[in-house]
This record gives sequence, structure tokens and C-alpha cells, in this order.
Amino acid sequence: MPPLPPCRTIPCTGFWTKLKNEVPTMLLDRYQARVAELFAQVRETQRENIIKAGTMIADAIEKGGNIYLSGICHSIENDLIYRGGGPIFYKHFSYNLNVEKNGRVRDRSDLDTNMEGLAAYALKASDMRPGDVLIVGSVSGRTASVVDLAFEAKKMGITVIAMSSMTYAKAVDPVHSSGKKLYEMVDLTLDNCAPAAEAMMEVEGIEAHFAAASGIASDYILWSVTSVVVEELQKKGMTPGILKSANFPGGNDYNKKVIEPHYAEFGW
Repeated sequence: MPPLPPCRTIPCTGFWTKLKNEVPTMLLDRYQARVAELFAQVRETQRENIIKAGTMIADAIEKGGNIYLSGICHSIENDLIYRGGGPIFYKHFSYNLNVEKNGRVRDRSDLDTNMEGLAAYALKASDMRPGDVLIVGSVSGRTASVVDLAFEAKKMGITVIAMSSMTYAKAVDPVHSSGKKLYEMVDLTLDNCAPAAEAMMEVEGIEAHFAAASGIASDYILWSVTSVVVEELQKKGMTPGILKSANFPGGNDYNKKVIEPHYAEFGW
């Protein structure tokens, strides 16, 4: 029997789908298909909370509050701050403890590394106030420093929104002294739909799973939330400042002449 000729008509769609399912595809194709599934899951399950988050943020901005992003999935928040197409109402929040150590190297395996309480001092030293919004992230929902930051921020009257994987969080035990995980102590949780242990694909011959899900999903969610914020602000008669790319002709001048004065006056 001679081989079938190529068929590109609509009636043959089913044939090509069947053929694709039978023939092993490249890891590239599998990855892109998996990302499409991940985004679809986010759209199907997180729309309501995305709209809630965007509305909460817009309401806070209207009342003079600041919006802070901190430690979201390996600092994915940097994709939204001070960049072309990005709004000026987001502010980055981070802190660290610098300790000068000039003694000889010693075994520290027996020392308690719990740093709970540090977040409280960082928040007191910051400009964060009641009515502000803080978006924090921990894929597992158990990262002690992140949980502690949310815990202390809530005590200060700050609205806290979490970015986490509910599947991952429910598969692990808490490590914070409160006995709680991130989603249990915040005002709203955005589920990035990452699987437990983060990676979303199996690759033959490799023991560990491949392809982290949380970063790309969290970025998708944050920009989705931002689209809601922008629209809600416009409904309130507030036109948010959006930066142009400084590397595109005219962009830098626009940012300096239009956006910087707007930010100095309004903060959004």
C-alpha cells in the first residue's frame, strides 16, 4: 500500500491528532504543551481570586496605600518593577542581615538557624503602614522567613496576598512556630497551580522531574492581577503611570518628563 499523501484539510485534523499522539514528540513540544495546560488551569481556577486581588490593590491605591512585592518565586516580581510596560505603583520589599564573621571556620551544624522575628524588625524599619498591600510568595507555603514576614505584616494591619501552590503546600508540614503555612495566615491566596515538589514533567533516564512550574505561572498571574488593577483604577478616574522602554527612542524622555513627575505627585 503506497504511503498516504500529506493532508492539511480541516477534515483530516483528527488524523493528524491521532498521528501526533502515536509518535513521540520532542521534549520541547511536550514542555510547551504542558505550559499551555498550566496556563489553562490557572485561568479556570484562579480567575475569581485574580479579580479579587486586583480590586483589593486598586482600592488600597485609591486610599493612598503602597503596594509591595517580596520574594515571589525566585524574585519573579522583578518582571513587573521599573520596566517598559510596567506600572509604577509596585514597590520592591526585601531585607537581609549582614553579620561580620572574621573568626576561624567552625562547624555550624549544631546551631539553631531559625531567624523568626527578624521580619518584625525589617517591617518596623520600612515605610510599610496599615492599609498597604504586601504580596509574598512561597511555592511550598512553608518557607519560614516568608511565613514569618506574612505573620508580622498581618499584625501591623497590612493586607497580605500570597502566591503559593496549594497542591505543594498541602503535601508538606509547616515549619513556622505558629504551626501554620502561608495560605493559612493571609487575606487572599493566588494558587500558581504548580505540582508538589515544583517540577511538572518526567524525562526518561532522569530521576528528578524537570521544568519548574511556579515561576512562569506566577508571572502570568501577576500580570493578570495587574491588568485588573489598571482597569479598576481607570474606573475610579485614576490613570496609572505606565513606563515606556528606556531603550526605545523617546522612551527615556517620556519616563522623565511624564512618569517621574506623576509618581512624585501621586505615587501611582
